[in-house]
Order: sequence, then C-alpha cells, then structure tokens
Amino acid sequence: MDVHLPTASHQATELGEFLRTRRARISHEQAGLTPSPTVRRVPGLRREEVAQLAGVSVDYYVRLERGRNVNVSEAVLDAVARALRLTGDERSHLFAVARPARTRPRALPPQRVRPGLYRILETMSEVPALVVGRRTDVLATNRLARALYTDFDVLPRRERNMARFIFLDEAARSLYDDWEGIARTTVAALHLDAGQHPRDPQLAELVGELSLRDPDFRIWWADHDVKRRTYGTKTFHHPVVGDLTLDYEALAVTGDPDQTLGIYTAEPGSASEQALRLLASWTDDSVLRDAERPR
Repeated sequence: MDVHLPTASHQATELGEFLRTRRARISHEQAGLTPSPTVRRVPGLRREEVAQLAGVSVDYYVRLERGRNVNVSEAVLDAVARALRLTGDERSHLFAVARPARTRPRALPPQRVRPGLYRILETMSEVPALVVGRRTDVLATNRLARALYTDFDVLPRRERNMARFIFLDEAARSLYDDWEGIARTTVAALHLDAGQHPRDPQLAELVGELSLRDPDFRIWWADHDVKRRTYGTKTFHHPVVGDLTLDYEALAVTGDPDQTLGIYTAEPGSASEQALRLLASWTDDSVLRDAERPR
C-alpha cells in the first residue's frame, strides 16, 4: 500500500470530510431548527442549513466544505463551529485543517525527553507513568508502565508507539476491558495530530500501515473523530495480577506541547491498589532475577 504525503488537495479533502461527518451527526433539534416534514436521504443537516445557522451564503459554505476558501476568516470558522456544536477539540481541529501552515512535507525533528523528566519517571515507583509524544510515540516509561503494557524499551524505535501496540499487538485486546473504546479514542487522538502536523511523513506512514493491517482502524479513521488525551478511568485484565481499575491523568509537558505525561493511580484501599502493589513487587522480583541470571 502506497502512503502519500499530505498535500493541499489532501488537506482540502480532510476539511471536507470532517465537516460532512460533523453535520451528519447533528439533528435538527440539536441545531435548534424545526424538524423537516420531508423524508431525508442523508442524516443530519444539509449544507444550506449549516450555512443558515452560521450566517453565511450557501455558496460560501459549499466552497468551504470543498476546501476552496483558503483564506477563510476566524469569525466564519467560529460561526461554523457554533452551528455544528463542535467540541473544543473539534474546533481546534477545524481551525488546523482549514488554515494549515504552508510548509513543505518534511520529517519533524525527533522528540527528546528531558533528563529531569526521566528522573521523575523513575522516582514514581508506585504508579505506572509514561511520556507519549506525536503520533502516540512512546518516548519514555517507568518500570510499572512497562509491566502494565509491554516493554517498549526493547522494541525497535519505530515500534515504540501506543497506536501500534493497541492495534497490532494481540496482547492489547485482552489487556483492555474496553478495547474498542480505547482504540477509537487513540484513532481520534491521531486525527488531532494529523490536523496539527498535516505534512508529517512519519504520521502518514503510521496511518497507512494501520489502515492496511487493521480493518477497525480503517473504518474509524474514516469517521474523522478528534479527541485530546486528558483524564479518565481504564480497566485492565493483567495476565499477572488480574483486574485493575486505574484513573489516569494526561499532563502537558512544559517546553514541548506535543509531549504528554500519563500517570495511572488506583483508588486508595481498593483491590486495584493491592494489585498495583503486587505488580510493583513482581517487577522488583523480575529485575532481581535478571540481575542474578548467569551471563
């Protein structure tokens, strides 16, 4: 499967598909319009209805959806975002794909984790923690994160990626209680990255590979959902310590807006906290066994 680098035409397609999927998901009632008595051939709002809500001409909105308004104003994009009831992440994505930076396709510089941040990860011995960068690349992990997920450090560098782990590693499907929900959120995070870095060839390669190898990814990528990693709860079925329900926080790393520090914690006094302690003890025993093994 050939993976083409993003171009202006690809960006216009992304803008059009994003707007079409958003208006297909909003009902007349949600938009504040009187329901139409006629039978509709497509779900959601028509282009002329979005134009009416946004206060622009139908011709103008049609050209925007076709990617032909390269100098669209912030005011118009704001109006369209309100008409389509976009979330904060969706609004950011709309602005990114409607007004892309005019740069040539090029590989972005490798992301570096500061030594101080590495030290912070290692001092967090009782909770899993990891640093995730662009494209969901796993940039750094502590011992508990490697025990919870997989040992990313031993993988080839290009395979140290959370999306690849979730979609291509069979262990991930049994690890997550809600694999589909996690996987769809990961696709949405990648779509947000694509809007912010539309000419990143490594991202194009990753999306092409996952689209080729996993039908679920291919279907969900076409949904054009976008979502930023923030916080929430995940339930795991770990092969060593059993079930864990962990709260997670995704914290921005100062100095690099494309890096996120993810930290997992368990409810104090819960069975998950006990399981997390058992996992920490198991990793300590594993390290000790490795150290004592004859070389």
